[in-house]
Amino acid sequence: MSIQVIHSESAPKAVGPYSQATVHADILYASGQIGLDPKLGKMVADDVEAQAEQVTKNLTAVLQEAGASTEDILKVNIFLVDMTDFPLVNTIYAEWLGEHRPARATVAVAALPLGAKVEMDLIARLA
Repeated sequence: MSIQVIHSESAPKAVGPYSQATVHADILYASGQIGLDPKLGKMVADDVEAQAEQVTKNLTAVLQEAGASTEDILKVNIFLVDMTDFPLVNTIYAEWLGEHRPARATVAVAALPLGAKVEMDLIARLA
């Protein structure tokens, strides 16, 4: 089986030598997304709320490009620069997924690319 590269114009271009996502054996592996505006290529704002909302939009665009939806998400990793942002990001995450509850890990990190406050990646199934 080959590996398919996924690229959505509705999500930011990769800022390094990687793809927005790849698919193998009907599983989508989405690279980490930060709060970049896909049209401007810049962070949407300095606050974690705006960044987290943009992250969910970016990941949704990648899922849609692959023919999937948030209901197909199997696992999400959330990376936060400041764990005091966890309750707010958790609320945004819950609103994004509705009743769907995939597996998840949330970890604190020292820093993220481009000064981001939050990053998320995911794994999803394709029907």
